[in-house]
Amino acid sequence: MLNDVNSHAPDGQPWRITVLRNANGMLATFMDWGATWLSARVPMQDGTVREALLGCATPSDYLHQDAYLGATVGRYANRIAGAKLNKLNRQLVANQGAHQLHGGPEGFDKRRWQIVSQSESEVHYRLDSPDGDQGYPGNLIADLHYQLDDQNCLSIRYEVRCDQPCPVGLTNHAYFNLDAHHGDARQHRLQLHADHYLPVDSEGIPNAPLKAVAGTSFDFRQGKVVAQDFLADDDQRAVKGYDHAFLLNSAGDDTQPAAELWSEDGRLQLSVTTSAPALQFYSANYLAGTRAREQASYTAFQGIALESEFLPDSPNHAEWPQPDCWLQPGDCWESVTRYRFTPR
Repeated sequence: MLNDVNSHAPDGQPWRITVLRNANGMLATFMDWGATWLSARVPMQDGTVREALLGCATPSDYLHQDAYLGATVGRYANRIAGAKLNKLNRQLVANQGAHQLHGGPEGFDKRRWQIVSQSESEVHYRLDSPDGDQGYPGNLIADLHYQLDDQNCLSIRYEVRCDQPCPVGLTNHAYFNLDAHHGDARQHRLQLHADHYLPVDSEGIPNAPLKAVAGTSFDFRQGKVVAQDFLADDDQRAVKGYDHAFLLNSAGDDTQPAAELWSEDGRLQLSVTTSAPALQFYSANYLAGTRAREQASYTAFQGIALESEFLPDSPNHAEWPQPDCWLQPGDCWESVTRYRFTPR
């Protein structure tokens, strides 16, 4: 893996790879381009090591995929309808039809992040985003900390400041396959601690108020195999896969569970906690053809993304029951998400 680490990124500089280790022998690997989470290698109870994260074979391969594999996305994760901040009457740079997705065509996933410090257990990245970047107002500074503890928990902590009012919502776009990349990840079992999800149209833009999950295929409150109810709901976008935001019951309390994911073989569990108000559950519906670490390319549905964030298009929906996504000058936007891997 990563056998071209001595090659160069688009800015002419080499990739900078950081490996975090804990007392259990778990390894988490990152690179400064896109502040990308490359790998999560978890020691199993039978003495084997299981790769739990989808990724590419080399750093340069990440330049030739549009799935945001493991990347840090921003300034604003998910979609902004019409690529417009309505209350400022300000147009952003569109990159998904008329809309903006994950911060624009040259978002934070396509930047060199500065390594401020690193150790065996933590790496601290920083990015400066100038006024007008991808259409957004204000000069912004983002700090990102990845930390791996001895409980196999990878924590991601963001601290962001901006000198003008601006919507901010960074996330990590990791894709998990707890069966070591094998098979259809829709055979994983998922529990989401969320009573409501946000309906969207065919372009992923919200088109209705928040809807109760009860009685729909979006009800994961008790935990179920992801593929279980594909044909049981009138929302046809859920027939083959999911790409929807769920408003968490924990209401931003990062001490309460947000989600649990279990491998098909039941031998590895992922637990998620977050201070973010929502999780975007994406079942990799459009992953087919993406360059892969273990094979030529991934197939659709080979991973599960659980992205901690605000609801999509939140800058234009102050009425939704979540904290304000607009960062004000003098304030600091902070968010933390923890992914804990537990062998069974």
